[in-house]
Amino acid sequence: MSEPTIRERIQQDMTAAMKSKDADTLSTLRMLKSALMEAKTRKPKDETLGADEEIEVLQRYVKKRREAIEEFTKLGRTEVAAKEQAEIVVTQRYLPLAISEDELRAIVKAAVASTGAATAKDMGKVIGVVMPQVKGRAEGAVVSRLVREALGG
Repeated sequence: MSEPTIRERIQQDMTAAMKSKDADTLSTLRMLKSALMEAKTRKPKDETLGADEEIEVLQRYVKKRREAIEEFTKLGRTEVAAKEQAEIVVTQRYLPLAISEDELRAIVKAAVASTGAATAKDMGKVIGVVMPQVKGRAEGAVVSRLVREALGG
């Protein structure tokens, strides 16, 4: 038997959340399921979402939540920001474990060496090598920042 998809795991966890009357988790899981279903509708009728595509959908969801937290914090709406943070925690259950910044720094250093990059103009080359290695485990903004640091920009 194969590993259940993220959508299948979310469905199972929705059932558990309903039984335990965990309204906050259930609400988040419903939004995640909806985001996955919406992404699926954009594909041809007979295609399903692959694991990488499911991860991308959830990462976009987390990114939106982080942006909302920034805005709510600026506006002094800490209770709403805390709710958004709780949604991120639930969502992260379905994402691969994030890579540490030290590990990421080592990958960036190796990519700089392998591409022969020397200046900030070479950022695209380095990012192009790094992103496939850390797909789903590191945010693009963090990769970009570390590449910029490595290239002295």
